[in-house]
Amino acid sequence: MKSNQILKLLMVTLMALAGCEKANVDVDTTIVQGSAIGEVSGVWTKGSTQVIKGDIVIPEGKTLTIEEGVTVLMDTLAKPEIIVKGNLYALGTADNPIKFTVNEFYKTAQKKFGKLWGGILAGPTCEELVLDHAVIEYAGSTTSDASTSVKMGLYKAVAGENLPALWFANAKGKLVVQNSIFRNLQEDCTYIEGGKIIFANNVFYTTGVTGGEAMNFKSGCLADVAYNLIYSTNTNALKLSNTGDKTPQAYIIAYNNTMVNTGWRRPTAKGGSVWLESTVRADLYNNLFANTRFGIKRDPKKPEDSRSAYSNNWYYGYDQLTVNQFQPGTNDVIGRKNDVISTVAGANDPKFVNYPVNTAVGNADFNTSWDFHLQGNSPALGKGITNFNRHHSAGIVMKNGITYTSPAPATFVGAYGTKI
Repeated sequence: MKSNQILKLLMVTLMALAGCEKANVDVDTTIVQGSAIGEVSGVWTKGSTQVIKGDIVIPEGKTLTIEEGVTVLMDTLAKPEIIVKGNLYALGTADNPIKFTVNEFYKTAQKKFGKLWGGILAGPTCEELVLDHAVIEYAGSTTSDASTSVKMGLYKAVAGENLPALWFANAKGKLVVQNSIFRNLQEDCTYIEGGKIIFANNVFYTTGVTGGEAMNFKSGCLADVAYNLIYSTNTNALKLSNTGDKTPQAYIIAYNNTMVNTGWRRPTAKGGSVWLESTVRADLYNNLFANTRFGIKRDPKKPEDSRSAYSNNWYYGYDQLTVNQFQPGTNDVIGRKNDVISTVAGANDPKFVNYPVNTAVGNADFNTSWDFHLQGNSPALGKGITNFNRHHSAGIVMKNGITYTSPAPATFVGAYGTKI
C-alpha cells in the first residue's frame, strides 16, 4: 500500500473514533476548560467553561462539585439534560456565580422563555443537591422518547413534557437552593417531590409561556421558603400540594417573600400567587403581594391541612380590579385578621425603592435596575412577626461539611427591608 493511502486510512480511522465519543467519566480537572457528555463526576474547576454536548449523568454514589465562576454552556441543538443520580454541589459566590446557560447568540427576545436545553433532574437516588449563587436560564425543553430522563423513568417519564429547570425527587434527600436566579424558562422553574429543603434569597422572573410555577412542592417536602423575589410567573409563585404518596406530609413554611404581578398570564382558577391543595400543610407569614392575581388561594375540592397558619401578610393593588380579587372569602381566597388587606385601590403602597407600581400586570419582562427594597418610610416596615418555628433553624448538614441554615424571619414584610 502506498504511503499516502496509509495516511488517508489513518485519518479516516481517527475521524471514526472521534465520532464514537465515549462517556466522560471523572472529568479531568487538570484542564481549565472542558467538555462533557455521558457520565461525569469530580470537580469542575474555578472559572472554567464546561461545554455540555449531550446528556450528562452524575452516577449514583458519585459527586460532581462545580466551583465558583464556572460557566456550564449547553448545546442548543442537543438540548442536554443534567441527570443527577449521585450528588451535585454548585458552589458559586456573589462575585463569581455559576451559570447554567447557552451561548449569547441564542439569548433573543424570541427565545426569552428558553426551551433551549433540558434542566437539572435529580432522581430518587440523589442524596444531596446544592445550588448556591447560581444562574439557571433558558431551560425547559420538551422531552421525547429519546430523552435520557424518559428512558430512566425520571420526572414524568413521558415524551412531550416541558421540563422544569430543577427537579428533585428524594423524600429522604437534602436540597438547598439559595442566592440564585431562575430566568427565561419555558414552564416550571422548580418541581420538588420530597426532601429537607431550603429555598432562600432567590430571584425568579420571565418564566412560563402557558403554565408554570416558581416553586412547585409535592408530598414528602419539609421546606423553608424565605426572602425570595418572584416576578410575573405565568401561574403561581408557590404551588403547595401534598399530591403523591410520599412520607412525610408536605409541610411548607414560607415567610418574607415578595411576589409581584404573579398569575395574570394564566387567567384560570389556579393562576395566582400561592395555591394550596391536597392536604398540604402551609404556614405563611410576612409575605408581600404586590399587584398579584389573588393572594393565598385554596382548592375547595382538595383543601389544605386545617393546621395551616397565615399571618401578617401584606397586599397592595394599584387598581380596583386587583384589589377586589384578593379579598378573603372571594374565589376561595384565604386571609387572616393580622393581614394588611385594603378594599381601596392604591392603599398600602409598600414604597419600593425603585419599581413603578403601575407596571402592567401582564408584563413578563424584568428590568434588572428595579429595586424591591423598602424605602425608609415604608408602612411595611415593622409589620412582620418572628415568633414562629421553621424546619431547618438548626441547619441541614451536607456530606461536604457545609451546614445550611434557613434564615431567621424579619420584622419587615417581604423579601427586602431597607438598603444598608
